[in-house]
Amino acid sequence: MKILVIDDDAAVRKFISMILQRKKHTVIEADNGKSGLLLLQENPDVSVMITDLIMPEKEGIETIIEVRQHYPSIKIVAISGGGKVSPENYLVIADALGANTTLKKPFSGQELMHAIENL
Repeated sequence: MKILVIDDDAAVRKFISMILQRKKHTVIEADNGKSGLLLLQENPDVSVMITDLIMPEKEGIETIIEVRQHYPSIKIVAISGGGKVSPENYLVIADALGANTTLKKPFSGQELMHAIENL
């Protein structure tokens, strides 16, 4: 399965990518929603997108809205550690806008794989 990981924190992207690659998934990475959407245009075979919600240039909420409009079949996992409000508030919004599942940071590799397997 090809999975797009979008997070502005390089360490988080690498952690997620490492877990997914161990399970033989193909992973592409972006550091914000804007570059993530460009990668989706170049990779029409992406089946899952994992996106952080609080990022520079284009936040995850905006990214989810655009993906739902242009790529409705992609499964979306929204992740957040929060910001000015608790991560749960952001994750509820992401869920309402079309995320298939959500994860609160920090999460374990096992929690990530469980979320992916349940999509």
